[in-house]
Amino acid sequence: MHDMGSGAQGNESVFAVSLDRYLRDNQHLGLLRMTVCDPVDEGVHTLIGRRLVDSDPAGSIAGHGPSGCGTLAPAPVLVHVRSGPGSQATSRSFLAQPASTDPGALCSLIIDASDNDVALLLVSARSGVTTEVRRHVCLISHAGFRHVIVVVTDTEQMPDPREAFDRVTEAVRSFADRVEIDKLTALPAALSSGENIVSAAAAMPWYQGPTLTDCLTAIEPEVSRQRNAHFRLMVLQVEERGGHQACSGLVASGTVRPGDRVRIQPMGRESRVTGISAASKKLDEAVAGQSVTLTVENAAGIGPGAVISTINAPAEVADQFEARIIWLHEQPLYPGRKYLMRIGASTVDAVVTDIKYEINVDNLDHLAANKLELSGIGVCNLALDRPVPFAPYGDNRDLGGFLLIDRLSGDTMGVGMLNFALRRAHNIHLQHVDIDKQARVAQKGHRPCVLWFTGLSGSGKSTVANLVERRLHALGAHTYLLDGDNVRHGLNRDLGFTDADRVENIRRVAEVSKLMVDAGLVVITAFISPFRAERRMARQLLLEGEFFEIFTDTPLEVAEQRDPKGLYKKARRGDLKNFTGIDSPYERPEAPEIRLDTGALDPESAADRVIRHLMENGILAVEDRVARSR
Repeated sequence: MHDMGSGAQGNESVFAVSLDRYLRDNQHLGLLRMTVCDPVDEGVHTLIGRRLVDSDPAGSIAGHGPSGCGTLAPAPVLVHVRSGPGSQATSRSFLAQPASTDPGALCSLIIDASDNDVALLLVSARSGVTTEVRRHVCLISHAGFRHVIVVVTDTEQMPDPREAFDRVTEAVRSFADRVEIDKLTALPAALSSGENIVSAAAAMPWYQGPTLTDCLTAIEPEVSRQRNAHFRLMVLQVEERGGHQACSGLVASGTVRPGDRVRIQPMGRESRVTGISAASKKLDEAVAGQSVTLTVENAAGIGPGAVISTINAPAEVADQFEARIIWLHEQPLYPGRKYLMRIGASTVDAVVTDIKYEINVDNLDHLAANKLELSGIGVCNLALDRPVPFAPYGDNRDLGGFLLIDRLSGDTMGVGMLNFALRRAHNIHLQHVDIDKQARVAQKGHRPCVLWFTGLSGSGKSTVANLVERRLHALGAHTYLLDGDNVRHGLNRDLGFTDADRVENIRRVAEVSKLMVDAGLVVITAFISPFRAERRMARQLLLEGEFFEIFTDTPLEVAEQRDPKGLYKKARRGDLKNFTGIDSPYERPEAPEIRLDTGALDPESAADRVIRHLMENGILAVEDRVARSR
């Protein structure tokens, strides 16, 4: 290892070394990884940069934040601790990752848990156990850290250092017990002098316990524990070699050797490992934590996202889960919105179908919630568009942790941990029917689609939609009109007009529209549908060319002048809350298939434009219209 600096104290020394090189050369070893959390951001850099490394590593340590986070986390630092006299000296290497205190970067704390073994929590005796300390303890618990070390700082500044240490320790332990952290160690440390970090605390005669490095040295790395678990390899890349498939990826758990029988999930296909290699070298075995290439038989069709498992205990597969989600974005999480979900090596479409409850980090109460705001923690149900191999997060963090990502911006919206698969995911299957969509379309003689009218109240959506249906009916088309007010008298009578209820309103209408398209109908919807995310979700339920967004574009002042139902007047008086355009936003379509300037066009002309567009796009054939109009 390249010595980047030393802080020798007697026979003890600490080195910072080249991160990339060390991790590459020693990935098979049990490197202890820790995340350092400082809720007030006062001591973390002193602890790592000055007291552990005892030199400024800036510019000499390679590092990066976790992929997908909107805010880069501070760079990790690799330190090598050697203690003891001469030939009796012992050594241990640690990878220390500072956790940012920015709520938007809490992503780093959770993602770190998938790789890290221990959380180091700094708590000042001066400020005690604050709301931010409790939030970090709660996050540490949900992130799945198996070991927590609480470093109580600033005791030397208190009138009674021992009493201050005991008070903080008891408060942290009490809260940690409630969030089911069972492996918690507390110790005092003086960051200003380095007491009780590497060497024993001569200035703390009242404390007779271990030093920080003693505690770290006693912890078994997570990768060592995973080596005793069932074999799992997450496939990242596949190529053909000599008639066999070469599958490259990370060994998430267990051990594999050439000749082992395996099962490839989610396909369920049995296979045999014919060879193992890493960096062009053949290996006799691969163990948890290694990145390797397996050559396997009978694996045609395997792709990234698959999991190769031991044959007698394969990875579970499901498409619906209960999960804990920590929300990281200013735009709230609403049930029904569709996100990309990155789990293991798979990327799938995912929808939060239900927020079961939100957790209050101050008192751990379970709160009813219909949305999650920034930094909110909730227990939710998830539905995916296809089954994926997984493991509960408590069993394997690589296969049980996931990211929720915005489909357009690519921003990380939230992080989560799978608790278990929902039973109904295993028991509910699609029922085959003999009369399918193609048969229904052939009978009706026209293509099915959704005409999605969106716009402000008073923009003319319902008026134009009604005229369009009349003209389609006269042409012999099979139609159904879903109007916003009518639907709220039945299917959606239980919903109000909060943002969360509006999201659920459109989700239900979109699913009903999809069923009607499957029936071969031209479905016409007239809803304000104020949010782009929900209109995009409705579009994604259908095939290409089956969804037409029609924007009835009317200025707010014109819509207010029309006000056929008197709703704008009520909203202006404050008698009608959450009214779109007044105290609730409307997000204009960015690229609608049809834009109708209903401030200038009369309803008949607007309907004509819609009919022409359908003919031009092959929904209705021109000859059909001519024949049926005679």
